[in-house]
Amino acid sequence: MQRIRLRYTKRGRLRFTSHRDFQRAFERALRRAEVPMAYSAGFTPHPKVSYANAAPTGTGSEAEYLEIALTETRDPATLQALLDESLPDGLDIIDAVEARTSGLADRLTASVWELRLDGVAVEEASMAVAAFLAAETVEVQRRTKNGMRSFDARGAVAELTATYPQADRPGDGPCAILRLVVRHVTPAVRPDDVLSGLRAVADLAPPVPAAVTRLAQGLFDEESGTVTDPLAPDREAVMAAPADRSGVAGHAAAKAPEGAGPA
Repeated sequence: MQRIRLRYTKRGRLRFTSHRDFQRAFERALRRAEVPMAYSAGFTPHPKVSYANAAPTGTGSEAEYLEIALTETRDPATLQALLDESLPDGLDIIDAVEARTSGLADRLTASVWELRLDGVAVEEASMAVAAFLAAETVEVQRRTKNGMRSFDARGAVAELTATYPQADRPGDGPCAILRLVVRHVTPAVRPDDVLSGLRAVADLAPPVPAAVTRLAQGLFDEESGTVTDPLAPDREAVMAAPADRSGVAGHAAAKAPEGAGPA
């Protein structure tokens, strides 16, 4: 059995795709691409697909991850292209590598988010960010299936800055871009929780909903404050090992994600 790890995106209107909707679309893509999937046992076999830490519905992402198990060896680069062609625009497979290590989910310990606040001046956003970072705790509430839950949104935030939009992404009127690095903790702290915290400590309330995009997720390096590529250990293991008898190199070069800088 061969295992392939994939990185995919949710762009444009497809950011409103729920995780269940994506699962259905991806399983259809597997059938269209005639991928030799391994299946679970039992009365209702399912293709062996493992999803890791999906982004909330309504947020865009350049860094979603999953793993599939195959019954036959395939070239990851070819598989990436076939699956990408079989998915709608906006759900794009941008990287594929043969799994040579364990614990992909364990390497997803933090995310880098971009929050676009239209109608908010950078100076106003910067003051709110300073107030948020200066607080020891910022209690927010979120509705769950068990009712309202209160928790601290400050402790999980490793970095929060406010900047101007990129020159190639201007907008009408004031606009601030927040760059957020948040550790994956329990309960999870989401970008909307941080926005609730900014409202609580500085009365920051954007006139329109924020456009939220995950730029990266991976292992958080406490010393450098960076989020590293979770597929890098697999790429390194593939490069260090000889190709198998089928000649499969075992990995594909990543395409640069749209709008994402280095994590």
